[in-house]
Amino acid sequence: MELSDEEKRELLRIARASIEAALGGQDLPKPVVQSKTFEEPTGVFVTLKIGGELRGCIGYIEPRLPLVEAVKEVAQRAAFADPRFPPMTQKELGEADIEISVLSPVKRISNVNEIEVGKHGLIIEMGNHRGLLLPQVAVEHGWDRDTFLRYVCLKAGLPESAWTHPQALLSTFTTTNFSEAHLQHAFR
Repeated sequence: MELSDEEKRELLRIARASIEAALGGQDLPKPVVQSKTFEEPTGVFVTLKIGGELRGCIGYIEPRLPLVEAVKEVAQRAAFADPRFPPMTQKELGEADIEISVLSPVKRISNVNEIEVGKHGLIIEMGNHRGLLLPQVAVEHGWDRDTFLRYVCLKAGLPESAWTHPQALLSTFTTTNFSEAHLQHAFR
């Protein structure tokens, strides 16, 4: 999905305002920028980092809600409902960098050679287990394809070699990824 810099800034503003509203017990904010793109149902993840370290990440793989509504909802869930972390505080929000990943449609693959590290995010499904890693995770950790596959299995609660099992279903997707830190740096 193509987004203008103005749309990216507005989505980041909405994500932050959504978390601030929840901290203050207020209603969710209305978008300032009017965009038809915001009304398109889209898969999206919001990642929160403090000092470069993960502080929360939640999203939707499938396009369940219009983009603007999905961003509002998953921003709050990343801040307050990621089971790996306690609920975010006002102080932490002041230190947090918000990153948004807008997902392309998911594509089932039959050969792991189709996976391009740094370009593709990865999903594994097997039985009742499902795990997802965004494309930037492999880049941030310097992983090759095999390591990426092992870690997506672990994320799903599966053995790290589960991707080799005939019943394992693998899918890829791409993202339009942007963060407050990146956009601030780009316009200095």
